[in-house]
Amino acid sequence: MTKLIFMAAEETGNRAGTVCPACGGAEVRTVEQARTGKGASRQNLHGRLAPGPDKTGDGCAHFAEGMVLTGLGVALAFTGVEQHKPLYTVGGVLLALVCFFGTFAVVRDDRRERAAAQAGAGRADWLWRPAHYCYGCGSVFCPGQDPWAGALTPEQFKKLVWTEAGYADQLQPGDRAKDAELPPGVLPWRP
Repeated sequence: MTKLIFMAAEETGNRAGTVCPACGGAEVRTVEQARTGKGASRQNLHGRLAPGPDKTGDGCAHFAEGMVLTGLGVALAFTGVEQHKPLYTVGGVLLALVCFFGTFAVVRDDRRERAAAQAGAGRADWLWRPAHYCYGCGSVFCPGQDPWAGALTPEQFKKLVWTEAGYADQLQPGDRAKDAELPPGVLPWRP
């Protein structure tokens, strides 16, 4: 029996002979391989198994957009002054002020979210790196039950990683991981 499992594991590229604890299947890959492997886009594994939010931007694009909109408000106010139209003047000034202060609020939030993602990256990696995805039943597990035990759905896995890393508040509305419930006893010990 062990020889059959190992042979099936070799045929699927699973050289270590890792077997899924939920279904006993040998067609498993690390979550890193599963995010880019066969069927990843069809099953949206790239997003469902994400180790954290993608915060690669530095806020410059949002700042530039906000300043362009602020400039449009200033131009509208200037047009109102030139043409003696107080509605344009007041509207332009209000638009410029809202865009100006709104831009700084958005850039501040971008920086806060990026800082949280960077601060939790090590913790997320500690939970995410050893995890494996089973193509047979669609569950995620850690061989040897370390650093966490049990088989989870991709959504539960994402919630576990993001919660323990400190950026679960960045799960987007509509992401099923946001509403996923973790089974009792799955939370890892703290290193």
